[in-house]
Amino acid sequence: MSTMKYPAFTMPESSALPINERCDSNLARLLAAGEFVVTGELGPPKGHDAEEVRKKARMLLGSVDAANVTDNQAAVVRMSSIAAGLIMMNEGVEPIIQMTCRDRNRLAMQADLLGAYALGIKNLLCLSGDHQSHGNHPGAKNVHDIDSMQFLHMMKEMREEARFQCGEDISGGGLQLLIGGAANPFADPAEWRPYRLAKKALAGADFVQTQLVYDMERLREYMKKVVDMGVAEQLKIIVGVGPLKSAGMGKFMRDRIPGMTVPDAIIDRMTGAVAGIDSKDKSARSAAWKAEGVKICIEQVQEIREIEGVAGIHIMAIEWEDAVHPIAEAAGLLPRPLIEV
Repeated sequence: MSTMKYPAFTMPESSALPINERCDSNLARLLAAGEFVVTGELGPPKGHDAEEVRKKARMLLGSVDAANVTDNQAAVVRMSSIAAGLIMMNEGVEPIIQMTCRDRNRLAMQADLLGAYALGIKNLLCLSGDHQSHGNHPGAKNVHDIDSMQFLHMMKEMREEARFQCGEDISGGGLQLLIGGAANPFADPAEWRPYRLAKKALAGADFVQTQLVYDMERLREYMKKVVDMGVAEQLKIIVGVGPLKSAGMGKFMRDRIPGMTVPDAIIDRMTGAVAGIDSKDKSARSAAWKAEGVKICIEQVQEIREIEGVAGIHIMAIEWEDAVHPIAEAAGLLPRPLIEV
């Protein structure tokens, strides 16, 4: 039984245009139509080989409606998310470019987004960014000129009022981008997370993608509150899922990642997957772990599809892009729908 205590709150009525009239991306059209969407994730290389991006994009093609292109994920230098997004788009996969407040001030953000929009990129995810001390340039200075909430609001003004953050008009009109944010449903203080989600909706987010979720009971509780508050009517919520590669990975997430809850039952299943396999046979153990991780992920996707207010799933399989297709297929999510412009 939940012990959460919430103050009374209901989302104010929105006068926003339908989501497909704010942006004409494939993802926006599917969300507007009420389709259960599937997004994936592509990590650009630590180099300039475009073929690495093309190879990953081809693994995702046909299995997702759009895919995130990470922006110096884990504070490690990688190919630009905008450049990688364009390469991916040329392979037929719609990009959702990520942009962090860590690396750019508001001038650079707005300039880069003008360029991305000119190149045909239509989806954006506004993020704070992992702290640089965790990456490969720990001595780098972060920027954080504005925070993720202010970033969302700035993008809403750039789209709907066709003006820069300083108030000047944008030549040629507004950027009709689909604006997204991130959500960590179980981070402390967990009882306030639905209200932070409401703030993102009011700031300008059209959708959010959540942190990886393994605890279905807590997700149902969170989504019930979000629905009761009226947030799910104004903000499309895409729940993050991901296949575990080992029992150790599950334990690390449970013990070291803020806001992550990995139930003991899942750790036990991953541990049991290698029972009877020689500890020296690393290949066999890895294959058994991965097979069980994919199986668990498929089961969770099927559960998530039944939860009120959830608009889709975000399959995070960084450096394991070839796991996305079998997960989507076994969960009954293929073929992906297509809505013509």
